Amino acid sequence: MRKIGWLGVVVAFFVAAGWLVQAQPATTPKPEEAGYVGAQACKICHNPAKGDQFKKWETSAHAQAFKTLATDAAKAIATKKGLKTAPDASPECLKCHVAGYGVKAELLGPKYDKTEGVTCEVCHGPASLYKTPHMKGKEAGLKAGMLDPGEKTCVKCHNPESPTFTAFKYDEMYAKIAHPLVKKPVGETKP
Repeated sequence: MRKIGWLGVVVAFFVAAGWLVQAQPATTPKPEEAGYVGAQACKICHNPAKGDQFKKWETSAHAQAFKTLATDAAKAIATKKGLKTAPDASPECLKCHVAGYGVKAELLGPKYDKTEGVTCEVCHGPASLYKTPHMKGKEAGLKAGMLDPGEKTCVKCHNPESPTFTAFKYDEMYAKIAHPLVKKPVGETKP
């Protein structure tokens, strides 16, 4: 048998270790493990220099969704519907007026704030897994779990189950929330 020496042992070790590492399954977090980081995390990049998408959201009805639950009109609707709790504490209302409502508490990051209402993360998914890759561009964000929402995303809340629903015209409503410098999605895409 031939001697391979200490260098051969080291090389053999690294080759074997490299093979073992490649043979191990990737430990990629699952989408359901993604956490909510809050809208303020999006503001950092989605600023006036890059299209001011944050301002578009901030001035929208979505940003006021939680606050509307404290209005007299919301309280009257809740009473009419027979809700036992105030609208801003009622699951029937919060599921569509708050980002991340109903998820495990450990998935709500330190800057998460339910009073932000319907944030970026309602449409694009919880951002903890895609926020950093998304800084390299939309495609990188999509590969890391960011959603490219379409009509199916909207009608989860904008539907006849909502007590204020009249009719939902996707194209008309999309125009109200369309982000500057972003093309309208052709359909829902997941990585």
